[in-house]
Amino acid sequence: MEAEVKPLVRAAGVNKIFGAEPGGVVALKDIDLEIRPGEFVCLLGPSGCGKSTLLNAIAGFSLPTSGTLEVSDKPVTAPGPDRGMVFQEYALFPWMTVEANVAFGLEIRGTGKDQIARIVNELLDMLGLKEFRHRFPKDLSGGMRQRVAIARVLALDPPIMLMDEPFGALDALTRRSLQDELLRIWRSVGKTIVFVTHSIEEAVYLGSRVVILTYRPGTIKKDVAIDLPYPRDSNSVEFNAIKKELASLVHAEHDRFTLDERKGLTLD
Repeated sequence: MEAEVKPLVRAAGVNKIFGAEPGGVVALKDIDLEIRPGEFVCLLGPSGCGKSTLLNAIAGFSLPTSGTLEVSDKPVTAPGPDRGMVFQEYALFPWMTVEANVAFGLEIRGTGKDQIARIVNELLDMLGLKEFRHRFPKDLSGGMRQRVAIARVLALDPPIMLMDEPFGALDALTRRSLQDELLRIWRSVGKTIVFVTHSIEEAVYLGSRVVILTYRPGTIKKDVAIDLPYPRDSNSVEFNAIKKELASLVHAEHDRFTLDERKGLTLD
């Protein structure tokens, strides 16, 4: 009998309240979630459901008000090198070249120059950035900037990558190209990815699991395993059947919005 794989991330009874009680905003309520090594877990739901709040809690940026949150069997108390974060806004240093941006974290860590050069060269080659190594962020497209942001996280080799709508601001063609690139990296280097998205299609295209959160307070409405082989055909009958199933779950939460709150939701 195979030994059960321990979860890499474990949340038990996690709650997050913003502001003083009573009257505080309950962003997360009774979150129970386990993520195992190598999984690609998409957090899906309408604006205000707490997707980014949960991601930031795992990252250690904004800790839960109560409950247990652990990474590798250790309580999350602060950000750590075992968790790399990729933001929607790229978060690159505009005064640094592509090469310098990717190398920055390694330099702070005190990695030797020869090792930094090797790691940076490998990542620039992997992500198609080699010929742009001496360019500055202002000279790059949005898609290229996001490649640099991903490379900077990969340089530190964290077991967990946390991604907060990293492709949300990109056009459809660039978005699909980077989705495919991310899947290639995930399958080749074996990272565990937790990925926040508003897009149902993106969640089905990328995720080995999709965790749907309810509208505030955010609770887990359903945890769905996506049993489709990679690469996935978004035009297939099977793909669209799953997309339809998830859409019905998300729409039920969408219907709880006010008209103003609905503006932030994208159901691709």
